[in-house]
Amino acid sequence: MGGSKWWKAKMAFGLKMNTCLNVPRTIEDASPSSAGRFSDAAFLSAPPPPPRNSTTPTPSSSVLRLPNQSSKYSERTCTICLASMKPGHGHAIFTAECSHSFHFHCITTNVKHGKRSCPVCRAKWKEIPHQSLVSDKPHGKPSINNMSWARDDAWLTVIRRLPPSRVDANLHISSVFRPVEPRVFNDDEHISLLPDVTLLSGNDMADEHSVGVVEVKTYPEVSAVPKSAFHNNFAVLIHLKAPVTTRSRLSGIDRTSRAPVDLVSVIDVSGSMAGSKLALLKRAMGFVIQNLGPSDRLSVIAFSSTARRLFGLRRMTDTGKSEALQSVNSLRSNGGTNIVDALKKGGKVMTDREWKNPVCSMILLSDGQDTYAVSSPRVSKALNTRTDYQSLLPNSMHHNSASDSHIPVHAFGFGADHDSVSMHSISETSGGTFSFIETESSIQDAFAQCIGGLLSVVVQGLHVEIECIDPLLQLISIKSGNYRTSYTSNRRKGTIEVGDLYAEEERDFLVTTDIPIDGSGDEMSLLKVRCTYKDPISAQLVTRDPTSDLKIQRPVVTGRGVVSLEVDKQRNRLRSAEAMEEARAAAERGNLASAVSVLENCRKHLSETVSARAGDSLCLALDAELQEMQERMANRRVYETTGRAYVLSGLSSHSWQRATARGDSMDSTSLLHAYQTPSMVDMVNRSQTVLFGSSSPRPSIRPSRSFPAQPRPR
Repeated sequence: MGGSKWWKAKMAFGLKMNTCLNVPRTIEDASPSSAGRFSDAAFLSAPPPPPRNSTTPTPSSSVLRLPNQSSKYSERTCTICLASMKPGHGHAIFTAECSHSFHFHCITTNVKHGKRSCPVCRAKWKEIPHQSLVSDKPHGKPSINNMSWARDDAWLTVIRRLPPSRVDANLHISSVFRPVEPRVFNDDEHISLLPDVTLLSGNDMADEHSVGVVEVKTYPEVSAVPKSAFHNNFAVLIHLKAPVTTRSRLSGIDRTSRAPVDLVSVIDVSGSMAGSKLALLKRAMGFVIQNLGPSDRLSVIAFSSTARRLFGLRRMTDTGKSEALQSVNSLRSNGGTNIVDALKKGGKVMTDREWKNPVCSMILLSDGQDTYAVSSPRVSKALNTRTDYQSLLPNSMHHNSASDSHIPVHAFGFGADHDSVSMHSISETSGGTFSFIETESSIQDAFAQCIGGLLSVVVQGLHVEIECIDPLLQLISIKSGNYRTSYTSNRRKGTIEVGDLYAEEERDFLVTTDIPIDGSGDEMSLLKVRCTYKDPISAQLVTRDPTSDLKIQRPVVTGRGVVSLEVDKQRNRLRSAEAMEEARAAAERGNLASAVSVLENCRKHLSETVSARAGDSLCLALDAELQEMQERMANRRVYETTGRAYVLSGLSSHSWQRATARGDSMDSTSLLHAYQTPSMVDMVNRSQTVLFGSSSPRPSIRPSRSFPAQPRPR
C-alpha cells in the first residue's frame, strides 16, 4: 500500500517537473531581453475554462503504454495540471492516439505553444487537438467558451508594455475563433420585453426625478420693434432641451431606467492596425462591453480585406460580456481595408434581426483608406463626396430614407492615414457623427463619449412644428444645420425633423421672419412651437403643445434695443460653422492663405459681439476651435495629415449639435466640450479613471455652459 502511494507521488513530481522543463518557448521568450513583452493575443486574455458541449475523441491507436499503475493514475489525473479528470465535472477530456488523456484546455494550450507530442510518452501525434467555436444548441447559434475576468481593471495596464508587432499587411491570418456565418443574420438573441427598472406611475412619479417632457423656449432677437419700423430677417431662437433619464427606487436602491440599445461595432483589423493600435482598440472595446447592460445587445464586425461577423447581436449579460471579450481578444491584424464590405455586413445585422431594441446604432473605426470597393477621393473630389459615398450604405441606413428608423453610423477616423472625407460622408449620410482620433491613447475616451450618449436616449423621432401667428408674417428661413426642414406653400408653417435626443441634450434653431410696419396694436404675436416625439421606453407618442405664443412689443418709439445674448451666441455658432466650411473649401482648392484669412476674420468678428464681450463659454470655445484650425492649415503637409480631419470633425459636431472627439477635445483642459451631455461627461470620466487608476484620476471634464464675465477671446 505504501509502495503504491510512493509511486504515485514520484510519478506526479516527475511529470510536473517534466512538464515545466519541456514547455516550448515562444519566439518572444527566446531572448531574455524580451521577457516583459506581450503579444496582441495576450491582451485582455484570461485562462479559458473548458469548452462547452465538447465530445471526447476515441483513441485510434496505441503507440506506447506505461505500467498499469501509471495508466490508472493517468486515467484519473491530468498529467499537465495534476487536477482530477473525473467525468461530469464540467471539464472536456481529450484522449490522444497513444491512449493518454488530458484536460482538453490543458492540451490545447500545449499545442498552442508548439507542443506536438504526448507530454507523458513523447509519442508524435498525427492528429493535433485545437480549440474552436462550439455550438450553443438551445439557441441554434455559435457560442464562444466562457472565461473568467478580474473584477478590477489592472489588466488595462498591460498595454503599456506592448511592443509594435511586425505583420505583413498582405498575409491573411485567421483567428482561432472562426464561426460560419449564416446567410441571414436572424440569429440575434431575444430581448427582454420589460425595461431593466419598472417605471413608476401616478402619484409616485411626482416624488421621483421623473423623465418629464422636452423643454421648449423661444427668444426674440429684441423685445420691441417700433410700430413704424420694418425689421427684415428678424431672428427668433427656438431652444429645445431633452429631459433627464428617469430615476426610480427599486428595493431601496436608486436605479436609472433607460432604453436598451442594439449596437454593431465595425472595427478595422487590417495590417496597419498591428501592434499597440490593435491592443488599444481591444482595450476600448473591452470598456464598451463592460459598460453595456444586460438588456443591451452587441454585435462585432471585424474587417480587413474582407469583413466577418465575430458574433451576432448578443445580450450583454455576464456570460455575453465574457464571450464578447474573448471574441474581441481573438482578433489579429492583417490584410487590406474593405470598408464597404464591412458596412454592408453591419447593415445586414441590423436589417435581418428578428428582435429590435428601441435604440440602434453602429460604430465604425478605421485607420486607412478603402483599398477594395472605391478609389479614395483626392483633393479634386473632396468638395463633392456626399453623392459618391451614399452608395456605401444600405438604403435602410440613410438619414433621409423612407425607413421608419434609420441606423446612424458614428465614424471614428484613426491616425493620419485614414480617409477622413469618406468617413465624414458616411456619417453625414447616415445621420451619425464623425470623430477624429489623433492619438492612439484617446480611442477609449472617444468611444466612451459616444456610448455615453447612446446609452441615454430619452427622445426619439422629435418633430418640431413652427407656425406664424400674425397674418402678416411668413417664415424666411430656418437655420437647422443637417436637420431636414420643410415649409408649407404659403411659408406660414415650417417643420424640423430633429430625431433622437440624449438625456439633457440641447438643440438650437434660428428662425427668421420680416417684421412689417404695423400700427394696429401695442404688441405682435410672432410664433408658436409644437413638438411631438416618442418615448423610447414606453413607445408612447408624446405631444408638447405650446404653453404661450411668442410676442414682441410694438411701441411708438423705442430706445436702443438690447440684443438677446442667447440669440447672439447662436448667431456666432452658425457664423463660425459657415467660416469653417468656407475655409475648408479654400484649403481643398490649395489656397491655404485664403483659408487662414477666412478663419481670422471670423475670430475678429466674434470678439466684437455682445456674447463674446460677456465672456460666454460657447464663444470662447468657438474662438479656440477657429485658432486650432488656423494652425492646422499652416502648410499643405499639416493640412493633409491632420487639418482636414480636424475640420471635418468640427463641421460634423456643429451641423448636428452633438459632441465629437477631435484633437485634444478629450483632455480636461480643452475648451472643446461644446454639446457634451452629462451622460457623456460621466462616461468619459469613468474611462479616464479606469485608465489612470481610481486613486489618481484625471481632472473631471465638465459640459460647456454659459458663465459670467471672462476674458474676451483675442
